[in-house]
Order: sequence, then structure tokens, then C-alpha cells
Amino acid sequence: MKFVVSSSDLLSHLQAISRAIASKSQYPILDYFLFDVNKDTSLNITASDLEVTMITRMVADSSDGDGVIAMPSKMLLEILKKLPEQPLTFDVNMETLAVDILSEKGKYNFVGQPGAEYPEIPKVEEDKASRLQIPASLLMTGITKTLFATADDELRPVMNGVLFEFSPENLTFVASDSHKLVRYRRLDAKAEFEASFILPKKPAGLLKNILPRESGDVMVEFDHKNAIFNLPNYKMVCRLVEGNYPSYTAVIPQDNPNKSVIDRVDLANTLGRVSIFSNQASNLVKLHMSTDEMVVSAQDIDFSVSAFEKLTCQYDGTEMEIGFKSAFLADILDNISSDDIILEMSDPSRAAIILPFEKKENEDEFMLLMPMMINA
Repeated sequence: MKFVVSSSDLLSHLQAISRAIASKSQYPILDYFLFDVNKDTSLNITASDLEVTMITRMVADSSDGDGVIAMPSKMLLEILKKLPEQPLTFDVNMETLAVDILSEKGKYNFVGQPGAEYPEIPKVEEDKASRLQIPASLLMTGITKTLFATADDELRPVMNGVLFEFSPENLTFVASDSHKLVRYRRLDAKAEFEASFILPKKPAGLLKNILPRESGDVMVEFDHKNAIFNLPNYKMVCRLVEGNYPSYTAVIPQDNPNKSVIDRVDLANTLGRVSIFSNQASNLVKLHMSTDEMVVSAQDIDFSVSAFEKLTCQYDGTEMEIGFKSAFLADILDNISSDDIILEMSDPSRAAIILPFEKKENEDEFMLLMPMMINA
């Protein structure tokens, strides 16, 4: 079997799927890319860690014969990274599994592994599967808006992913680490059914990486165990998080009479400067709200350092002071798409709601942040 492919094109596809390979694989074959070559020049390449499988589709310049063989991932990537753009010829002996890579000025050879040893890719159960198409750009936005808020909690694995909720009214993405909660809803994406699943953090990150390369629609298929994301040039199959996502609506305070409108970038920059003076253990910053003014302050008594800055804002409510972990507040400010934000609060002990002041059509963006005790 022999095929010719562009070195830079191959590198681009391999790098996109290589993130699926675990740093320490329980099976040696999972350190390999699986190449499936066809006579019609179509080339499918697979990478997997059993939990998530990435498949990329590309077209070879030419091919002679067909076959399936596993090739070492690290070796291939290192070779391709250091080669200038050029056609590469892969000459594979399917009996001995010897592989020769012929470049313009050299030759590289190694021995592959039998393709039959590669684990079988999971499938969704046809009679239990749900299917719908989602625009790639919409899926990208939903994952980007929520992924940063997922948890790393071994005791509650359901929090370690993004919740997808499908309904005839909208498509909702939710993530929370119990300190912050993000809900991103699209009114222009609807399903003919009601269903949900929890996409783990790793496959969500892989999708976020490959979606900018694609356009058009993504076909999503899922059952109670697995989900398949079919893109024009890529396919991702992953195991879903088992269990029920907590009722996140229960933690959303309904009555928030204290409202502030403030410039998001000004607040983010001020937070970045003032938080340098916060206690390293607590990372606490205080926001003191009064008429037309917000004072952002922090201190570390152990090192006798402190800082504060005043910001102009529109504030409607009683004078109050509330504390937040600055890193969490900074995350939210970095991931909300609006020049100005609305900060809604009831009292210093209850969650604050952060909303975009300028709302986009068909988008409902909602973020919640739990406060810290100021006098703790």
C-alpha cells in the first residue's frame, strides 16, 4: 500500500486529533494513530484514549492500494513538525507492517502495529439515539461561554462537564463548579424533543479546538452513554458523564433589588491591579457599592499591603459591600460578551447575578457568582 500526502496538511490534521491521546495510555496501541487508507484517496485517521475518540478525514494526493495500520503518534508528529511543506510518500508493507516515509531529501522507516488491534469505536444505540443538527459557530460559542466554569471534582463527576439541554424552545448550555454558574441559552436552536446530556471537559475542549476549522452544521447523535459529533472533516465519539446534573435553577436568587451597571473592561482592569494586594490564600476582593460609585479594595494583613480603586457606575439600591474571590470574578468578566455589565444583588451573603447590558438577538447569557464572607 502506498499513498502521497502534503506534510503540512497531514500535520494540521494530526495535531487536531492528537489531544485525544492520553499522556499515559493503559494500552500501548493507544499511543498510535490508526490510518485507514482507501483506493479513492480518502484517508481516515483515528486517535483515542477509549473515553474520547477523534477521527479526521482528509484526501491524499494519490493512493495505491488500501489497508489499515497503526503508526506511532509521537514519532510522526516530531518528524512532521520539523519538515518544510512538501509531498510525503508513505510506502507500507502490509505483511511486515514496515513503513517507509519518503521526503524530498530523505527517508524514515519504522514498524507499525496491526490495525485490527486498535479498540473498536463506540456507537450509539439506534433505537435509543436522538439526533439534531447544530451550526458549528453556535456550538463553538456555547462551549466557549461555559467550559471555563466546569469543575474538577472527583466526588461529583457530573459537575466536570457542560450540560446540554435540548427543548422545542431553545438549546441551553450550563456549567458550574459550585462557586460560579454559567447558563448560555440560544433561542434560534431548537429540537423536536426534550433531552439532555453532560459532555465531559476533555471532549468539550477538543470540540472547542476543532470547531474554528469547520463551518456549516454539526450532526449530533447521542444516547444515554455516548455522543457523536459529526463535522465535515472531523468526527468525535465520546463517553458521556453518567448521572443527573444538579437542579441549578434552585440556587438562582429571584429577588435582587440592588443593581449596578458598570464598564466591564474598566472593572476587569481594576480587579487585575487591586487583586495583587489580596491575601494569597483567600484571594478576596471587596466591592463597595454606593450611589454612582463602586470601590474595589483588597488587603493582606499578614504583609501589611492594601489597595483600592474607585469606579464610576450606575447604582440603584441600598449601600452595601460584597466580597468575591477575584480569580472567579475575573473569569466571568473575561467570558461575558458586553461592553457594560449588570451586577444584581440581594445581600452580601447571597449569590450575585452578572448579565450583559447589551443583549444580542436570540441569546440569553446568565452568570452567577457566590460571594465570600468579608469578615471570615
